[in-house]
Amino acid sequence: METRTPTATATESETETETEHGGWRGGVVAGAVAGIAMGVVFSILAPPALEVAIPSLYGLSGGVAGWVVHVSHGAVLGVAFVALANALDVTEARRSTLLGAGYGVVLWIALAAFLMPAWLAAVGSPATPPLPNLDTLSLAAHVLYGAVLGALVPSLRSL
Repeated sequence: METRTPTATATESETETETEHGGWRGGVVAGAVAGIAMGVVFSILAPPALEVAIPSLYGLSGGVAGWVVHVSHGAVLGVAFVALANALDVTEARRSTLLGAGYGVVLWIALAAFLMPAWLAAVGSPATPPLPNLDTLSLAAHVLYGAVLGALVPSLRSL
């Protein structure tokens, strides 16, 4: 007599995979894509942010270095967003997008308004903004980052 082992459906497999790694891979990808979207805004409206300020955080210079650092930050912050969304049990796209937009505001306050100016001053960057740096373009770009991140995470969690 033949014995068959039940097979998992695609949905069960995706859930098992997501449970195993918490969706962090999707956070990396979503964060990088959201970082690119934000970087495009800065490239068009505030090129010195990517060409001078961001790379000088690490003693680097130039647009390529700025892009690499910026997208890397976006990817890491994407993982942190997935942890937050998991903790709050936010899986639906609309709620995730709204959470992401709020996350962008929090990032702007903590990182762009306070941490980045202090860090740039500490390393002697020529692009040191005032502390706090309450730039509204930066706020809008961080909200865009968060909204794109939040919109993408639900569909990328199973990576």
